[in-house]
Amino acid sequence: MNPRARAMADIANTLLATLSSEQRSVAQYSFPSEQERTSWFYTPTDHGGLTLHTMSPEQTRLVMRLIDSALSRPAYVTASTIMGLENVLDQLEGWGAQWNFPRGRDPQRYFLRIFGEPGSEVWGWRIGGHHLSLNFTIQNDELVSATPCFLGADPAASPLLGGQLLRPLGACEDLARELLSSLNDEQRHIAIVSSVPPVDLVGANRPQVSEGDVPLPLSLIWRNQFTGELQEVVERIQTTEEQKIGLLPEHIEAVTYSTRPKGLAASEMNSAQRDVLKTLLSTYVGRIHDDFADDAQQNVASNFESIHFAWAGGMNRGLPHYYRLQGPRLLAEYDNTTRDGNHVHTVWRNPINDFGVDALSTHHQNSH
Repeated sequence: MNPRARAMADIANTLLATLSSEQRSVAQYSFPSEQERTSWFYTPTDHGGLTLHTMSPEQTRLVMRLIDSALSRPAYVTASTIMGLENVLDQLEGWGAQWNFPRGRDPQRYFLRIFGEPGSEVWGWRIGGHHLSLNFTIQNDELVSATPCFLGADPAASPLLGGQLLRPLGACEDLARELLSSLNDEQRHIAIVSSVPPVDLVGANRPQVSEGDVPLPLSLIWRNQFTGELQEVVERIQTTEEQKIGLLPEHIEAVTYSTRPKGLAASEMNSAQRDVLKTLLSTYVGRIHDDFADDAQQNVASNFESIHFAWAGGMNRGLPHYYRLQGPRLLAEYDNTTRDGNHVHTVWRNPINDFGVDALSTHHQNSH
């Protein structure tokens, strides 16, 4: 038993006890509810669950405590900042009502859903909203999955007083650039798989990544399909962004997901480059609390030589770009292409065990 997993269950139960019957019917689903539990989003759509809007201050505090129970302190600060960035984005876009919501960008439109009974043999929970999707599965008081784990930032960089910049995911970019710039010509030829990046994550918000996956159309990364004028607006946004960066079918082909990793393997890097790669990886696997991190860290350590780094897009700062880190039971994706290279998406996944599907399958087989 992991004491932190037990504490997580206690917080979730305390929260559930404060909810009205109406709130609870929205917040809590049975486990596994597979179709709903494995549906996840990173757009400002309905993520499914009880929003912060509808909660009391006490309940909102318990939601934040629940998030804190799962994340490392840097990840908790980053997630909190991402939620607050909705106010910045609202100002940047002119305070509009959009996406079929009265407030287009809203720091309280984050959805909590709990699956099953916290503390029971198997249960799970998620929190999701624009640029945040955290998914956790717990079995026998052990965290068996913390993926998909998505963090994004729009704007990726915002001005602060004194000439400073707010960059919640700046390390994800800076370390990748440091690694790329350290490569010699031969290494760079292998690492750079395309001169033009995709306009979004290749795996998108699919429940499971599979051989041959390519980025999904923007209009599909929402809970409900758009129609009419809004559908035309979304399609026009995507077409404009693709034309702006010169995206062609051969560029999509170059970044298509394959179970055989693309790019440069750690085994082909020198010691200094490997150190940078290790630090870059920590910006993904370091998102969960230290009390849960052993399995992820051991996976990276034991398979480090076969982890690959693949880059697409321009090398100069400010140009749209994308990269992927891939190895056994590891997929990390990063893109910064829209808003002229000032809109970041990052995700950490386990292609074998997202949502705990492998752990739960093994448990089921052993139990029968």
